[in-house]
Parts: sequence; C-alpha cells; structure tokens
Amino acid sequence: MVHLPSFYHPDHIGTLYVPDTSAVISEGQAHKLSPSGEDRTRIILLLVDPQVDFIHLDGALSVPGAVDDTRRTVEWIYRHIGEITAIATSLDTHIPTQIFFPGWWINEAGEHPAPFTPITCEEVDRGYWKPLFESRWSLNYVHVLEMDAKKQLMIWPYHTMLGTPGHTITPSLYEAIAYHSAVRQSSPTFLTKGMIAKTEHYSIFEPEVKVPEHPQGDMNTSFLELLDSYDLVYVAGQAKSHCVLETITSVMLHFQKQPEKLAKWRILMDCTSSVAHPEIDFDTMAENVFARYAERGLRLVRSTDPLG
Repeated sequence: MVHLPSFYHPDHIGTLYVPDTSAVISEGQAHKLSPSGEDRTRIILLLVDPQVDFIHLDGALSVPGAVDDTRRTVEWIYRHIGEITAIATSLDTHIPTQIFFPGWWINEAGEHPAPFTPITCEEVDRGYWKPLFESRWSLNYVHVLEMDAKKQLMIWPYHTMLGTPGHTITPSLYEAIAYHSAVRQSSPTFLTKGMIAKTEHYSIFEPEVKVPEHPQGDMNTSFLELLDSYDLVYVAGQAKSHCVLETITSVMLHFQKQPEKLAKWRILMDCTSSVAHPEIDFDTMAENVFARYAERGLRLVRSTDPLG
C-alpha cells in the first residue's frame, strides 16, 4: 500500500500554486522512516529541469505529455520514498539576451527569427541572419555546432527566465522533494545551468560549446562525481529529446571506458517526453539514440518496474 501524503492531489499536477512548505515538512517529519544515512543501497533520483515552462500546458515551452510524466514521477517518489536516498534537481535558467533566443539575431528587414527556426551556417555565411551580440563568436558558433555536434542552432521561445513563475519547479514535484527531505532527513541538491549567454546548455553537465572563461563553461565533473557516488542513479524530467538526452550523452562519453559506472544509470522512460516541433521528429531521434545507449549498458526502465 503506497502512502500518499494528505496534500497530494493528482489533479493539481500541472497547475500553479504556492506550496505550503511548512505543512509539507511537518507531515514528512511525522512519517517515521529510517534516515537516508542508514541506506545500504544508496539511490539518487536526478530530476532534469522539472519546471513550469516545460511541464504546464500554458508553459512557454510546454512539452506534450509532461503533466502525465510528472504525475508518474511524483507517485514514484512516494512509492519508493523509503528507498530513495537523495534527490538532485537541475533548473534551466535563462536571461533575455542569449544566442538561442530571437533577440540575438536579425535580418536585413529588421526581423528576428521566430521560435523553432533553425539558424544554419549557410544562412549566417551569406548574411541572412546577423548576430546583434558577440559577432565573431556567434558566426563561429553555428559552424562548431554543425561540424562537431552535428546539429543546427535552434531558436527557442523565451523560457525558464530567471525570476519568472516559469522558472520554478512545478509545485507538486517541489512538494515531493520537500516531503522526501523531511521523511528521510536528506538535504536536496539543486543545480542551475543555462546562464551563459553565448551557448546552449542542454546537458546539465556541460554547455554545447565550451566557454573556458566562464565558471560553468566546461564539464561539471564535481556534480557528475556526486551522482556517481551513489549505487543507482534514476533520471526523470524534461525534455527527453534535449536536456535529458544530452545529459545522458555526457554521461555516456564520460564513462565510455567504465561500463561498471554506466550500469548504475536508469532512465525512467515513462517520466520524460520530447519537445514537439512542426517539422522535426525529435521523439524518434531521441528514441533511436537511447536505443543505441541501451546496447552499451544504459538501463531504460519504467516507473512501474521494481527498483534495482
């Protein structure tokens, strides 16, 4: 029998409200379970960018399916609260002037690219799109993306802007994090990423193009090592096609010669969904990559599967 706290209401998932943290913590402290420090098998849940703008139907970059993903994630936490040692959460964090937002680029007609517009090397080279900031870097950036990462720069809607409601963790999931911290006497970990103006930062561990002079401009090995210190790492969040996928790509590359470390990782595939694009099938692309990673030892699981 799963113990669901009194404040949890499935129909509240995907709605914006102010959680009563005091009530959540009090109820968690009253639910007597052993402290996380006593766990023999140490399990961490990594939540990738579980924010209002990605999850809510009216979010700036709403991911189809994310509300149901979040419900399954929240209930997975409550179902396994006595076994989850710790929870770590990343927060996509942006400011208005960044290379992947419309305001960075302009054409001769004075128009900015619409969201979901790819910026190609060919267009930049012939001057169709011109950067308003960091001109030399920007021109080189699109070439580095296409040559090294085999992708084009995508213009996104303004999303998860620092200081806005869209940046916050969706409330029902925040409550689950806070409740777990009280029940298990386990301090949650939070990581912000995405503040570097001149590069995308899909992976929680590293930007798309390295920016050596910035504190977050290279591989975040310390955070990866923190996760690696656990026996099992479960991953949920948004979006499967971008930040979740690129996060796992970083893991696969970092541990490519250490299969025993890759074997720790579990992706909750029914707790993540792909960005919808009018012309690009991001979900099929993501599924194909995850299938290749599974052949190399990554575990693809569902929230209904037993832990382990």
